[in-house]
This record gives sequence, C-alpha cells and structure tokens, in this order.
Amino acid sequence: MEEMALESLSGVLDECPGGRSNSDVPKASRPHHNPQFVESEPEVGGPNPKSFSRLCSRDEAERAEALEELTQGVMARLGLDRPGSANLDKHTLLQLLRVSQSCPIPEVCERAAELLRRAQERGVAIPQALTTGPSAFIPDQEILEEGPDQEVLMEAFLSLGRLDHVTMVMALHPDYLNCFLSTQDALLELDGPLPRPWRYYIVIMAVARHQCFYLVQQYSAGFLEAGGEENWLRGLQHTHPKIRCLQTLNKLLAHRPWLITQQHIQSSLLQELVCPGADARWSLAELIHAVVLMAHSHSLASFVWGCGLQPEPDHLGGHTFHPPSPSNQELGNACRPHSPTNNKPQSLHSPASEDGKPEVGVMEVEVLMKRMVELQRQEWSQEEMITRFERERREVIPTAVVRGTPPDLLLRLVQDPDFSYEDFSVRGEQSPPTMRAQDYSWEDHGFSLMNRLLPDMSQLLEEKFQVVCGLTYNRMAMHEDVDTRSLRKALWNYIHCLYGIRYDDYDYGEVNVLLERGLKVYVKTVACHPEQTTASLYSAFWRHFRHSEKVHVNLLLMEARLQAALLYALRAITNYMT
Repeated sequence: MEEMALESLSGVLDECPGGRSNSDVPKASRPHHNPQFVESEPEVGGPNPKSFSRLCSRDEAERAEALEELTQGVMARLGLDRPGSANLDKHTLLQLLRVSQSCPIPEVCERAAELLRRAQERGVAIPQALTTGPSAFIPDQEILEEGPDQEVLMEAFLSLGRLDHVTMVMALHPDYLNCFLSTQDALLELDGPLPRPWRYYIVIMAVARHQCFYLVQQYSAGFLEAGGEENWLRGLQHTHPKIRCLQTLNKLLAHRPWLITQQHIQSSLLQELVCPGADARWSLAELIHAVVLMAHSHSLASFVWGCGLQPEPDHLGGHTFHPPSPSNQELGNACRPHSPTNNKPQSLHSPASEDGKPEVGVMEVEVLMKRMVELQRQEWSQEEMITRFERERREVIPTAVVRGTPPDLLLRLVQDPDFSYEDFSVRGEQSPPTMRAQDYSWEDHGFSLMNRLLPDMSQLLEEKFQVVCGLTYNRMAMHEDVDTRSLRKALWNYIHCLYGIRYDDYDYGEVNVLLERGLKVYVKTVACHPEQTTASLYSAFWRHFRHSEKVHVNLLLMEARLQAALLYALRAITNYMT
C-alpha cells in the first residue's frame, strides 16, 4: 500500500505548480495514465495557468475575464473541431477538480464542473475525488449549517487563492480563523529574517515529524512556488547546512520541549546555531523565526489529525484517474485519518450519541453542567496545590501503543524518526524540573523577548492566544447562556500539565472534575501523538455536543501546545543570552 500511495515525492512534485515535468521523472516511477492524459506544461492555445490565480481576484470584472479565458483555453485543448485531438495537462484537470469542489463563487464552481464534464465527453480521463468534504470525522452538513456566512469563506478564498480543508473547518470559528490566517501569512509571506523558501521548508520538515502527509503536500507546493530548490524535497541531505542544524531543535520542540534547557544549550543544541564565529551562524532573530515556524507547524499537525482532515482533491490520495476500485480506496486511505470504515457520521452532533442510548449522552451533559455550577474555588495550602498538580501529571492516560512505520518519503525529511513523546512524569522515575508559569510565562517573559526581535510576530501571537482563550458562544451542547470559562481553563491547563507546566494559583483537582476520561485520552493523543488519532477516539467523548464544539477543543489544544513549546524554547534562548 505504501508503494502505491506514497511511492516517492514525485507525486507531489508532478502535481505542484512549478514542479518537474513528466520528462524529469525516472521511467520506472512514472505513473501510467490514459494516452490522452498529458502531464506537460499547457501548450500554446491551451489554458493559461495564471487564469486560476486570477479567479481569486477581488475585482469581479477581472474574475469574469479570467473565467472566460480559462474556458476558452480548455475548450481549445479539447479540440472540438478536430475529433480525437482532445487532451488536457494533469495540473489543469486537478485545478478544475479542486475549484469545482471548493470554490465559494457559484458561477466559478459550476463552470469548472461543466468543463470537466465536457472533457469527459471528449474522451479525456478526468480525475474523480476519493473523498467528500474536508473531514472524515465531521458531517458535511454540520459544516454547512454551523459554518460561517459566505463572506468569511469568500474572504479566505480571495486571500489564500484556494479554500483548503484547514480553512473550511476552522471557519466554524471565524474570529479565530482571522487571527490564524494573519499569523500564518506573517510567518510565511511578510518581511522577516528568513528567506521565503526556507520558511516553507522548515514547515515541511516540522509537520513530517508527525507524519502529516496532508501538510507536507500543501507546503511542498508553497515551497516550489516560493522558488525553493526542488532537490531539497528529496531529503535533508540536499538542504543548506543551516537547515540541517535545526533537526535536534525540531525533534525536541515536536516531542519533548522540556528538554530544551540551558544545560542542553551549553552542551550542543544552540551552540552550533548561534555560536560566535561560526561560518554560517544563525542570528537570534532568524532562530526565533524558525522556532515559531516549527512550533506553529507541530501544533497545526495536531489540528489536522485531531479534526480528521482528508486529502485535498488535488492531493495525492485525494483523487484518482481511474474508476473507483478497492486499490483506489486503499490509495486514498493511506493519506486519510485512521478510521476502520472511514464512513462519516450523519448526526449534527457527535456520532457516538447514535449508539441507541441518546439519554446517556444527555445525562453526561447534565452532570458536567452541574459540576460547573457547583465548582467552588477553595483555599488550599501551597503544598496541597503542588500535590494536586503532581497527582494530575502522574495520572496514567493510555494512548495507542502501535506506531505505523512512516513512509520513506517522510523519513527523508526527519532525523531520528523513532524519537517521540514520553510522559513528562513517569512513575518510579525522576522527572525533569517542572516549569512554574510564575517563573517564566508568555505574558511576562516570552512575549517580551519576541517583541524585541520580532515585534510584529509577537503581537500576532499575543492576539491569537487571547482570542482562543476568550472564544465562547455561551452555550454547551443543548444548553444556552452557559459560562464555560472553567471548562476552557481546565483544558488549557491540562495540556500545559502534559508538558510539565504548572500554575501555582490553579487547583488541578478541577481538571478531573470537568474533563471526562475519554476527553483526556483524546486530548493527550492529539497533543502528544497526533498521528495516532482515530475516529473512535474522536467519537468517544462529549457524545451529545456539536462537532463545532469539538473543533473548539482542537483550537484550544493547538494553541496551548504551541505556547508550551514556545515557552521552553524562549526560556532556553533567554538563558543563553544571559
């Protein structure tokens, strides 16, 4: 199955704008397609590749002109006046498929679908989507009904040039989506210390640590479009030495950020990066930019796995040029979230509420509501607060023990692939020192350091943290006018607890009161072992809640994980500087 789905990065390169042509692919690895299927660049008189980018213009007249230009180019390639001469390049066909399925502009979406139908009538093998909708866990209907108004989707489409699955699911929470897109744009596109191609490559090698093929494909396209060297995508050994120096930091940020200590800095980690006199040393601004890119990407991989995002229609695993068959299904499943059947739930609420006992889910909601109302803050001694934290962090929360072997394509992009998360605190073993939030916090320390070197980025991160922590609709499942602050705080602090961060003024007994065991298993898996997330884990908690509320959990999880990793890295850099 691995050879079929992920035979090499050639699949990604062939399908990325700016990727290699078919003549560059070794003969043995070239895909076998219909003779009428042409993978070369569009010929004279064919569709102009710029037509697709112009479809995202904010000028309605320019969009209409681009749509007409695209139509004429496709029809010319179909050779209506020359029987048997129809052909279209692969990139055009896949772009038409993507636009027909995700473009929020009705006339553009309908025209793309019509052009694919006309091509099929002319004997061209057209791609068929292997997936429906952005998520394997969330019914399409809920995304439509719970999602934002058309203006939010339109703005995302015009800004990004496409409407991808990450955006469509995040759009269930428009206020957060706006902050996320602004931050990501600044990280990847705006002025900064790192070259644009390097930024995309750092993201690629970061998400590869969590075997997130969805994001590897997404950002490989961006890397090539930014002018990146195609050879870099064949493995770390082809990259710049400065990039290779990030590998230790990358794996620690992804799996055990608490190991990034001053002692570690002094011994090996950052000496090779910022050591005075190094031939190609990193500046502190460059290093912090790289750290934020990696931490951002690790947490985004958690979101992708946690929400069960499916391959984009133009991704490897998201389409086929052959009729549906078991082998095609196998190809798609290789790039999809782990699910025995991959069948989508049809309820507007969490799928486990359809187990024949809906009253069980209702009862769970009522119990949680009662606990939130009755929860009263008590005065505890400092010793008791520490004891309650230690009890929480030492609790054994099992996660999947079977780790699939990453495909060779991803192994080329990571160093020490067997390195993974281990519980911060293991019974019977000496634990690393706990990070007390009062000693090093984002508000008082991390933000200040970033604000000195990357002021715009620090402001964007601060806004995003504030938005996600304050995000509420004052509802919970079927209840309205609910104050969910205690629940959101319990989730945030529990994730930080998993990473060894303690708040002296928080009663960790609230975590066990408010977070059911199924939710804690899910949160720990998505935060620490995201590639092991399954549909059953997603379905097992909050069985009577909206899917949008579960996406809200993933947003909190993603940002709490990001902040935890940044705190450890920025503390290490602060100590290095002093």
